[in-house]
Amino acid sequence: MGLGTRNMPRSPSYLLPCVAALAFLSLTVLVLHKVDDFATQTKTVVGHNLQPTPWHLFPPKTFSEETRQARVYKILHCSYLACSGYTTKSYATERRRSASADAASQKCPEFFKWIRRDLEPWSRTGISKSHLREAREFAAFRVVIVGGRLFVDLYYACVQSRAMFTIWGLLQLLRRYPGMVPDVDIMFDCMDKPSINRTEHGSMPLPLFRYCTTKAHFDIPFPDWSFWGWPETNLNPWDEEFRDIKHGSQKMNWTRRWPRAFWKGNPDVGSPVRTELLNCNHSRKWGAQILRQDWSKEAKEGYEKSKLSNQCNYRYKIYAEGYAWSVSLKYILSCGSLALIISPQYEDFFSRGLIPKKNYWPISFSDLCPSIKYAVDWGNAHPSEATAIGKGGQDFMASLSMNRVYDYMFHLIKEYSKLQHFKPVRPSSALEVCSESLLCLADEKQRQLLEKSIAHPSPTPPCFL
Repeated sequence: MGLGTRNMPRSPSYLLPCVAALAFLSLTVLVLHKVDDFATQTKTVVGHNLQPTPWHLFPPKTFSEETRQARVYKILHCSYLACSGYTTKSYATERRRSASADAASQKCPEFFKWIRRDLEPWSRTGISKSHLREAREFAAFRVVIVGGRLFVDLYYACVQSRAMFTIWGLLQLLRRYPGMVPDVDIMFDCMDKPSINRTEHGSMPLPLFRYCTTKAHFDIPFPDWSFWGWPETNLNPWDEEFRDIKHGSQKMNWTRRWPRAFWKGNPDVGSPVRTELLNCNHSRKWGAQILRQDWSKEAKEGYEKSKLSNQCNYRYKIYAEGYAWSVSLKYILSCGSLALIISPQYEDFFSRGLIPKKNYWPISFSDLCPSIKYAVDWGNAHPSEATAIGKGGQDFMASLSMNRVYDYMFHLIKEYSKLQHFKPVRPSSALEVCSESLLCLADEKQRQLLEKSIAHPSPTPPCFL
C-alpha cells in the first residue's frame, strides 16, 4: 500500500503581510532616523546646528517656533535642493548679456584708495593657503566663489541675521556683475571688534574680512549687513532708508530744528564713550539730549518712535561708537544735521572718506560734554557754516548709493584675488548658497527685506580705480 501525502503545517495567512509591514516600518524608522541625524549635522546661515562665536558670546539661537519635522524638512530642502535649478549655463548667459554693455564707467570715489592700503600687508608675500588656515581660527564662516557660484563653509553662528544678509549681499554682487567677479577664497568674521592685531601678527598678517578695522589691526573692512536691511531693528535696505531719511529731513529746514545735540541708542554695550555720554544729558548746561533706546519696547510698539526719518528735527546729531563701530553712522550723516562724531577708534569701509568740518564736526572724548556744548554754541552762532557741514555729510551719503557699495565690494574682491597664490576650489565641507536657498531659509520679515534688495545686472561696468 502506498504512502499517503503528509499534511504539512501551514503558516497563518496573515503572518507574511505582518512581517512585511514590520520590515517596512523598521526601514521607515531607520530612514527617518538617518534623515533626522543628517539634518542635525547640516549647518545653515540662520544658525541651525551652530554655536555662537567664542570670542563674542551671545545667547544661542533657538528654533522653537517650528516643529521638529518642519525644521528637518526646511534644513534639508533649503540646503540641498533650493539651488539645484542654478546652472553654469544660465550664469554664462547672464555673463554675455552683461558683457554687451558698452557704456563708459566713471572714476571711483576717493575713499576707494583704501582698498589697496588695506591689502598692502600682502602686497609682497601674497596670500597662501597657509594664511587662510591660520585665519580660520578667527573666522565665523568662509566664502568661496568659483565660476560665479558661491559656497559657504560655516564655523560659528552670527548674532541676529548678520550672516544671512552679508552672504545675500555677496550673491547680489554676483547678480550685478555676472561673469566679472573673480574666483576667490575669503575668511570672514561677522562680529564687531577687529581681532588681527598688527603687533601680535606682524610676522604673518592674516587676511580676515569684517565690518570694521582700526589702525592697529590688519582686519579688512567690508560693507556691513545693514546695507541690505536689518530686520531686528526694522531698517530697510540702504537706498530706500536713505531716501526716507532725506525726505524726513526736508520737512523742517535747519534753522527751525531744535538747537541742541541729539543721541538715541543703547548705552549698555560696553562702550566707554556711550557711558560717558549719558553725563551730557542736559539741554541747558550741555546743549544735548541723550535718550536710551529700548529695542524690546520699540518692537512691541511697531518701531514708530525709532523711525530714523522722524529723527531729523535736531540741528546736531551725535555719533558715538558702541562695542566697536556702529552702523548708525550712515543714518546720522543722512539727516543733514551737523554730525558730531566723538573721537572714533574704529573705521568702516567708507568713514575714512569723511573730512572734518566738511562732512562732520569732531568731538573730543577726553573733554566730551564741554566739546559738545562748544559745537552747539558755535553752530547756533554760525548757522550758514553749520548748515553747509551738515549738508556736506548728507551729500557724502547720497553719493554712497548701492551702486557704489557694489563697486567697492567688486574692487576689494578683485584686488584681493590678485594676491592669492592658489586656485580657489570648493571646500568639501562647504554648501552652495544661492538667492533661492536664502529666501527658503528666511522668515517673513527677512524675506521682505531680501526681496527688496535684489540686484539686477548693471548696464555699466564698475567705476574704475
